[in-house]
Amino acid sequence: MKRIITFGTFDVFHVGHVNILERAAQFGDYLIVGVSSDALNFSKKGRYPVYSQNDRCKIISSLSFVDEVFIEESLELKKEYITQHNADILIMGDDWAGRFDWVSDVCEVKYLPRTPSISTTEIIEVVKSIK
Repeated sequence: MKRIITFGTFDVFHVGHVNILERAAQFGDYLIVGVSSDALNFSKKGRYPVYSQNDRCKIISSLSFVDEVFIEESLELKKEYITQHNADILIMGDDWAGRFDWVSDVCEVKYLPRTPSISTTEIIEVVKSIK
């Protein structure tokens, strides 16, 4: 059985999230998703997600092709998460191309193209501008 792992914030869930998770699931038999904690997101982006980590986990867990969800507390623990979950392949969006090659000694690393013309940040900015 091939185990796939991926990571993301998955805030303001949209079709781009569905597309990358669905494509990731096609590389194996079991899809594990690490959802960035609220604190991790704040440390990366200087803001908290619109939806709480528990809500984001519930959304991701509801997808039929996702088998397991956990909270990612630290970017530096990627290798430990991969090992703990016995993942064979790490899949990330191609906006991260090359940034996770350092884990290739514990699993295969693949970068998939993102869905064009959709971004959580852009959606948030559009919503904020409508007042």
